Amino acid sequence: MTLREPEIVELPTPSGPMRTMVLRPAAEGRFPGLLFHSEIFQLTAPICRTAAALAGHGFIVALPEIYHESLPAGTVLGYDQAGSDTGNRLKTEKTVAAYDADNRAVLDYLKSHAACTSRLGSFGPCIGGHLTYRAALQPDVAAAACFYPTDLHKRSLGAGMNDDSLARAAEITGELMMVFGRQDPHVPAEGRAMIYQTLTAAGVKFTWHEFTAAHAFLRDEGLRYDAELARQALGLTVDFFRRCLG
Repeated sequence: MTLREPEIVELPTPSGPMRTMVLRPAAEGRFPGLLFHSEIFQLTAPICRTAAALAGHGFIVALPEIYHESLPAGTVLGYDQAGSDTGNRLKTEKTVAAYDADNRAVLDYLKSHAACTSRLGSFGPCIGGHLTYRAALQPDVAAAACFYPTDLHKRSLGAGMNDDSLARAAEITGELMMVFGRQDPHVPAEGRAMIYQTLTAAGVKFTWHEFTAAHAFLRDEGLRYDAELARQALGLTVDFFRRCLG
């Protein structure tokens, strides 16, 4: 499907307005909604291209700026050391409660959108994978695709670096799709094993994919990008959302 021009909305949150980009098909009709979480660099060109690809398969996609409290609206961090340092600092200054409130704001926006069927999913890579997992704790999220979610096994998201994400696994009522690269130092084998065992013990419905790939293999910029594996993984993602969201 072709897309409409991107729309920028400001969603109210307890910590201030949150700039959010909305992508949706040009065709008339109603579509399932996807909350799309970025990496620590916010809405970079690769993130927007991935979101457009998902929207083009028949979804209305909302991309919030995850550090809206700390950075001017529209800020995009560079894929360099300075950008990494800023993004990694900010992710441990924001509270987990604030991340959750942001999730709720986007989900409520999508639910009320005239072009949305009210069937909701979530997607994200890196920190976005962890935030997508957090979104799955909301009872109206039917499907969440978590790509190499950082800090999930370490329980170190947010201020205080002591999140309860895995401890609350049993609260997830939708289905998860977990995607990892085996050469990812941010989620090593022992971390992946912990996540798998926790989800299994909690009775979560999930599918599990591991690729021979590095961290950020989905990002179509930089030396870690693997075009073939990215194509396969995004195909799996579209199939997953179509099955779960209709």
